[in-house]
Amino acid sequence: MEKRNYWLDLFTASTWNEFKEAGGTISGFRKRMRKMVYKIQPSDYLLCYLTGVSRLIGVLEVTSKVFEDNHPIWKDEDFPIRLKVRIISELTPETAIPISNFKDSLSIFRNLSSKRAWTGHFRSSPAKFTKQDGEFIVNAIAEAVKKPIIIPVDERKLKYRPKSFRAKIGQVTVPDSETDLFSEKEKQRVPSEHTEIQWLLLKLGNEMGFDVWVARNDRNREHNGNKFSKLSRLISELPLQFDDATNKTIELIDVLWLKGKAIISAFEIESTTTIYSGLLRMSDLIVMQPNITIPLYLVAPDEKREKVLTEVNRPTFSRLNPPLSEICRFISFSILKDEIKKVGQIIKYIKPEYLEEISESCSIK
Repeated sequence: MEKRNYWLDLFTASTWNEFKEAGGTISGFRKRMRKMVYKIQPSDYLLCYLTGVSRLIGVLEVTSKVFEDNHPIWKDEDFPIRLKVRIISELTPETAIPISNFKDSLSIFRNLSSKRAWTGHFRSSPAKFTKQDGEFIVNAIAEAVKKPIIIPVDERKLKYRPKSFRAKIGQVTVPDSETDLFSEKEKQRVPSEHTEIQWLLLKLGNEMGFDVWVARNDRNREHNGNKFSKLSRLISELPLQFDDATNKTIELIDVLWLKGKAIISAFEIESTTTIYSGLLRMSDLIVMQPNITIPLYLVAPDEKREKVLTEVNRPTFSRLNPPLSEICRFISFSILKDEIKKVGQIIKYIKPEYLEEISESCSIK
């Protein structure tokens, strides 16, 4: 029996149309995914996923070994690591299958650490599916071709194009902050505890004499009538010397303390179920700047301590160089609040090293 592997192939509506207009015979990937692409063999299937609308739109069969080519197919990027393919099944954006339809069927939705942890599988391609998941998706798409169901598409989401920036490792797509993807009603449900901790960290850094930065999408927040924008040392632009991709990633970190052009400390607050988002930002930062020396802190409720430490030590993050667990330290909400009360009037004399004392290593021995 023929052995076949199943791989994720990400498209936007635009890159899917460009793929089709070029004949639908070549699929491509970024240079940084070269090693993974070389694992794909002729007869393997590429399962095509439409980002922005989160739908599965087609199945491609690989008909060649990997080759590298810059002949223009796509408008925004070259995707030079390429495979010859033929279309096995194809849907339209309106008849494509929402990935949410598979939440009770695919293994990627089981034993999740958070409700959105499954999105980690759809951040970059190629990514390998299990044989069972792959076969299930192929059959579901084939059935949808026979009996298409039209589901209206939000045109704004269909026009979605990930922002790509220059980095040392090549072109990098920087995900939007999760709250940017929420509806206004969903934004209102973001826990106030997150905003409270964000305020405490901003105020603490401000009173210690550092310039402070809050994630660009959070600048208009306030806690108990205290507007973030009114802090005397809150800066509106980051004086960074990194590449575009690194800068865009750093801009979305919850809180930064700075001294001149140097980042003294970076904080990701993990108050919601979506622990993965902050870790992915930290992870991206390490991959793009492997020699980075910024102290990174994960701040979370006491009851999420074990969950955060477990996530930081997942193989995905442990294989980084250096491992994420060796760079990040953990601070619980209760300890942060208690310590801020203790220092009181002497906050301005506190040094950044103080954070080392109230935090703990994320490494699991």
